[in-house]
Amino acid sequence: MAAGGEGWPAIDWRVAWLAPYVEVAAPVLQRLAQGDSVAAALDSAGRELRFVPQAELPDGEAYEAFIRRTGRVPTRDNLHDLFNGLVWLRFPLLKRRLNELHAAHIAAEGIAAQRGPVRDALTLFDENGAWWQAPGELMQALQRRDWHALFVTQRALWSQARLTVVGHALLEKLVQPRKAITAHLWVSPDEVVNVNGITAASWSAKPFLPLPVLGVPGWWPANENPGFYDDADVFRPARG
Repeated sequence: MAAGGEGWPAIDWRVAWLAPYVEVAAPVLQRLAQGDSVAAALDSAGRELRFVPQAELPDGEAYEAFIRRTGRVPTRDNLHDLFNGLVWLRFPLLKRRLNELHAAHIAAEGIAAQRGPVRDALTLFDENGAWWQAPGELMQALQRRDWHALFVTQRALWSQARLTVVGHALLEKLVQPRKAITAHLWVSPDEVVNVNGITAASWSAKPFLPLPVLGVPGWWPANENPGFYDDADVFRPARG
């Protein structure tokens, strides 16, 4: 599958991090190849949520508040917004929960020059987040930033782990993979995204762990060499 028509970057849909999106992306990419805008191509998927051109967002109204009020997602003709739409199509409950909390804080506090801690955390995860299920040994190793244990000595345990990239900016970055690309990880034991676990109280402290995603076994051929993880600029030790 290609990303779309002329001017779109080539995307390898066989990579591990795009696996959750292949099915929902196929008809959207077909419409893009036929010349549809990103909004029209996403909207053709026929879900309850609507995707509309960015121009429909009224001047002075916050993006998240508009989505909550109208059920429509303003969408530009770029890769960033294409991935955002695909995450909406694949994980609608997660995206609705993030939007709900954004809109509630906007309604209560308005729009300030800087986001508060809750909206900052929501934005960070929405743009750069991933959801991770894993055995306790891997979770503990990541918490310690013990990269050797996480990726080398405990490597076999990754067969029991599940990592799902949900940040649309992160997906966009991975179109051109670089070793340093890092996700903000939400650790959850649930087999499906438990949106009830996303609350203003629990997320205000940004409960995320950093994970250089190309270190994940099976995600990048170079990491089959244990020396891949010796790069301290990427696999940084825990702060003292």
